[in-house]
Amino acid sequence: MKVCIAEKPSVAREIAEILGARTKREGYIEGNGYQVTWTFGHLCTLKEPHDYSGEWKTWNIRYLPMIPPRFGIKLIDNESYIKQFNIIESLLKNAEEVINCGDAGQEGELIQRWVIQKSGCKCPVKRLWISSLTEESIKEGFKSLKNESEYQKLYEAGLSRAIGDWILGMNATRLYTLRYAQNKQILSIGRVQTPTLALIVNRQKEIENFVPEQYWELKTVYRETVFSSTQGRFTKKEEGEELLQKITDKPFTITDVSKKKGKEAPPRLFDLTSLQVECNKKFAFSADDTLKLIQSLYEKKITTYPRVDTTFLTDDIYPKIPQILKGLTDYATLTTSLLAAKIPKSKKVFDNTKVTDHHAIIPTGITSHNLTGDEQKVFDLVAKRFIAAFYPDCEVSTTTVLGEVEDVKFKTSGKQILSPGWRVVFEKDAKVPENEQEQEEENRVLPDFVKGESGEHTPSFAEKWTTPPKPYTEATLLRAMETAGKFVEDEELRDALKENGIGRPSTRAAIIETLFKRNYIRKERKNLFATQTGVNLIDTIQEELLKSAELTGQWEKKLRQIEKGTYNAADFIEELKEMIRQIVGNVLNNSISRVIE
Repeated sequence: MKVCIAEKPSVAREIAEILGARTKREGYIEGNGYQVTWTFGHLCTLKEPHDYSGEWKTWNIRYLPMIPPRFGIKLIDNESYIKQFNIIESLLKNAEEVINCGDAGQEGELIQRWVIQKSGCKCPVKRLWISSLTEESIKEGFKSLKNESEYQKLYEAGLSRAIGDWILGMNATRLYTLRYAQNKQILSIGRVQTPTLALIVNRQKEIENFVPEQYWELKTVYRETVFSSTQGRFTKKEEGEELLQKITDKPFTITDVSKKKGKEAPPRLFDLTSLQVECNKKFAFSADDTLKLIQSLYEKKITTYPRVDTTFLTDDIYPKIPQILKGLTDYATLTTSLLAAKIPKSKKVFDNTKVTDHHAIIPTGITSHNLTGDEQKVFDLVAKRFIAAFYPDCEVSTTTVLGEVEDVKFKTSGKQILSPGWRVVFEKDAKVPENEQEQEEENRVLPDFVKGESGEHTPSFAEKWTTPPKPYTEATLLRAMETAGKFVEDEELRDALKENGIGRPSTRAAIIETLFKRNYIRKERKNLFATQTGVNLIDTIQEELLKSAELTGQWEKKLRQIEKGTYNAADFIEELKEMIRQIVGNVLNNSISRVIE
């Protein structure tokens, strides 16, 4: 018998149906030479400190750092988990071959490998690697099963991540709790959790310590169009007032009109983070909400694997595009024109070098009417982003107009859409401008100005104050985690910074949820703020290694290199062991006396 192990019962049922295994047994489905069983996500976990040493059961600063000579795994102490594991173990004892059908990602690889190892499996293990749960995808996957060895580096990266989190989390949490906590408060420290909290605390302090600075702006209105002084902001009121007097009651003259045509490419396809960002902006969904919704759409077979960090597709998807578009029957008014011609193949969409395990999130082309309202909202975003990717660029004309009054120069600009291209896909979606300036730029279509024309104008000189940075929302925090705290709008630059991002797309939502559960952060409307406990914790931690997004991003980069086989997992673990030794020593020698409640 060949034994297939899926990550959850619903996926096991899908696989069993396609394999022709239809006899239901307790904990598995059998038939046609296959036994299809399942886990419930994690059945195993790394051993806890007391599993290695009786002394480590007691929280005592004398026993830190706790570093086991060899890390081991154990079953999670849960009756239904243990029962299911025993079923899997008995199936594997008589198996001729095991097929790992876990989620095709780092976490999925770790979950299943631990179960297979714990069972003492001795037979060959194959890997099913698929990007969607459609019948076609599962059948294709079983025709091209991979050897387990091809995913060894992926497993090592997942294992290194788990061990690294154990070393840092277990030791630093006990260390700071014993040294600084009061009233049985546990101070939870995490490799990704703590630098994420530090991002929020640091932003909060920037806002609290912000000192507004006064400035003035000189503008004038000519032919119902606002022109701004080319000198920008005035920090001295007298300078601007002098110019205001100079131009009052004098004619305004257009000195130059220039038009520049350009093209705007469609927005990139979604990776998990950009989908979470968009859902938070549009619907105020939390990162965790979005992950659950897109996971559900994946399990309903209508979108592809969601835990991805790329916005590109591989070349082998290109021939499937027309069929996927045809399947989007609810969007026929948008897809008909695409299907009437050859689908364009752009390097901004298809690039094998930008895809590792899985491509961007796209529809599968399978229709489902069994969606909740929120699932429909998420699917609509994915479907429209996918359709727009194959539309022509939007053609625009940017007009810049210069004018002057008595040698005082002014400028304005506006954008005109010449051919909407991909924008027609989104024209019914009301865009909420981020700020007044964005609204002005989006809506500003200038009158036809002619060089040399002149006339009356209405000048103004207004007092303004600088504004503090905005608090993080889940959308902006996810972007900050993705780029190790660096704020960037440019998509290509953001791609380059992803290499040093903190956390993985699949874990960032859980990290944010953990900060809420620990009472380190709170939410006001969409804005995130640190609680006093969260602020105190970050203030107490003197070790930059523990709270720097940039330094944590460097560890994340090493984990990605382990996955690619360019960095050694053992070296990564040794680095973390050495780091925790230093941290323990530094905290114990620190004379700062403070208490966190």
